[in-house]
Amino acid sequence: IDDPVGAVAVHLANGIWGTLSDGLFNVDKGLFYGGGLKHLGVQCLGEVSIVAWTTVCMIITFALIKKLHGLRASKEEEIVGLDKLEHGIDSSYAGFIMAPQVMTEGTSSASVPVEKALPVSKATSRPDAKFHMVTIITRQSKFEELKSAMNDINVTGMTVTNVLGCGVQHGNTQKYRGVEMDMTLLPKIKVDIVVSEVPVDLVIAAAKEVLYTGNIGDGKIFVYDVQNVVKVRTGEEGYEALQD
Repeated sequence: IDDPVGAVAVHLANGIWGTLSDGLFNVDKGLFYGGGLKHLGVQCLGEVSIVAWTTVCMIITFALIKKLHGLRASKEEEIVGLDKLEHGIDSSYAGFIMAPQVMTEGTSSASVPVEKALPVSKATSRPDAKFHMVTIITRQSKFEELKSAMNDINVTGMTVTNVLGCGVQHGNTQKYRGVEMDMTLLPKIKVDIVVSEVPVDLVIAAAKEVLYTGNIGDGKIFVYDVQNVVKVRTGEEGYEALQD
């Protein structure tokens, strides 16, 4: 917002004052030098004419832009960021970002063996249960729809990570400062879901339903076998570790 603020303060406000001050302080025709109101009136008329002309031109120009291209960026462009899509950089202010510092207070207590903190049991009511991890990589803008779809099929847990990547298309072909880039890493989200009771096919079908657009960049789904699951808080393993 620094550019609009600077333009209003410097060009608009100071421009108006500069024009009116000539009608006040002009040594030959200015009001304060005995020149009367005529020259000041001419300056005021000039200001009104400029404002009227600029307003008409802006209305016409913005109407044409809205009709031909659109005044707003798309939802995807706003989420990814115009710095990335227009200029090929993560942020125009990246050089101002400071590394975070973590401050701790107090003294650390001695570690307690897990066996003393909670009962550890490997018994399970479903020893034959199978576990699968479904990894979904897709656009960031699709996360809310994907999360809602998973909730509808009773998927109660997921791990979400912001990642960068590209497929066989090497990302969308872009130019950075006039130079075409062969490979572009695009911001994506990676959603990891481990399921046992919920069928894997149901998870895949629900994900495909909300992610599919028919365009490059819809994403990919990977399925892995999981050997075991351990809930740290209770010590439960296997099927029980996935139950809330």
